[in-house]
Amino acid sequence: MAVGPLAKVVYHPIAGFRLGTTEAGMKVSGRKDLVVMEAQAGSSMAGVFTANAFCAAPVHLCRRHLLSDSPLALVVNTGNANAGTGLDGETDAQTCCHELAQALNLKSSQVLPFSTGVIGEKLPIGKIVSSLPKAINALDVNGWEDAALGILTTDTRPKGASVQFQHLGRSISLSGIAKGSGMIRPNMATMLAFVASDVKCTPTLAQDLLNQAVNQSFNRITVDGDMSTNDSCMLIATGASDLCLDEDTDLVALFSHALTELMQELAHAIVRDGEGATKFISIEVLGGASSEECLQVAYAIAHSPLIKTAMFASDPNWGRILAAVGYAGVPNLDVNSLTIHLGDCLLVEHGGCAQSYSEAAGQEIMNKDEINIRVNLKRGDTKETVWTTDLSYDYVKINADYRS
Repeated sequence: MAVGPLAKVVYHPIAGFRLGTTEAGMKVSGRKDLVVMEAQAGSSMAGVFTANAFCAAPVHLCRRHLLSDSPLALVVNTGNANAGTGLDGETDAQTCCHELAQALNLKSSQVLPFSTGVIGEKLPIGKIVSSLPKAINALDVNGWEDAALGILTTDTRPKGASVQFQHLGRSISLSGIAKGSGMIRPNMATMLAFVASDVKCTPTLAQDLLNQAVNQSFNRITVDGDMSTNDSCMLIATGASDLCLDEDTDLVALFSHALTELMQELAHAIVRDGEGATKFISIEVLGGASSEECLQVAYAIAHSPLIKTAMFASDPNWGRILAAVGYAGVPNLDVNSLTIHLGDCLLVEHGGCAQSYSEAAGQEIMNKDEINIRVNLKRGDTKETVWTTDLSYDYVKINADYRS
């Protein structure tokens, strides 16, 4: 059960970009599990991928195709990660690209493959190839909602976002979908995400903008600290609006802001749907000497099983937060200067429990579905925010039964 209500997303169609979804029977009968996306000629694509050394075959192929050509199509399957599959996995990923390229009159290197699901099992390539025509026939500029469903695995609900902004009297649109629920940690947070816009820009600028947005969104979330083999985040700029980012610095700033906000919305949706999650937790660390030490502290808190289980129990056991800050590894940390807040309640000051703190006040905050932890290191002007979940009984159940 996800945290918070499911908001209805009204997707703005992106001129020059179509999505088609179908059922290939990859794992669960009757479930959408194969998505094809097509961008018009002249579009630019950029991607960010997992840092896992055992990255999946489609990740290897995506990286190569992005470097060697100008991709115009994407194919996504769920139910199978095509990771830990050796040379057979590479061959299967190449087959997906070849078959879709032939159908769309493209080169194989103009297709990017994506997979998500169980690691170590051979990709049922026959089911994918035989179902590609149905996905292609379904291609539509309004295909976002079906595609959001078609990329899910253990997710309990789809994740999408769409925004528009004005520039020089014209509208710029961005729409995106994502999947992710478990095996979520930073350094490409574990998920698939696809964002498209009708702006025009070079692949180089698209890559720079994507890197910046990822570092403030998907690289700031964690559910369980496990890094996937298949993390992929794509930005597609179709150029259909003829408004060129490379020629307008004001437009770049507006677009970067909109892209970051949209991707943060998708990232938050992943955390809210974290496996077994009952709490949405934001961890702010400010007053740091560097971004690195702020993130050290934030992730020490976010990855602590003791803190996460206390959150699930709604137990204001503030000593666990204090301990995590202490072992985060910040050099020469002055524990007598820093402060820790739980919501608007001061927990820690002068090296111990704040005199103003009461168990009742802490309990009131811990009973909420959305909780903010704020640490002020009082060492500098840097601040960072990380988003995470609690750790519940259902997380264990979901992952114990994952292959059943």
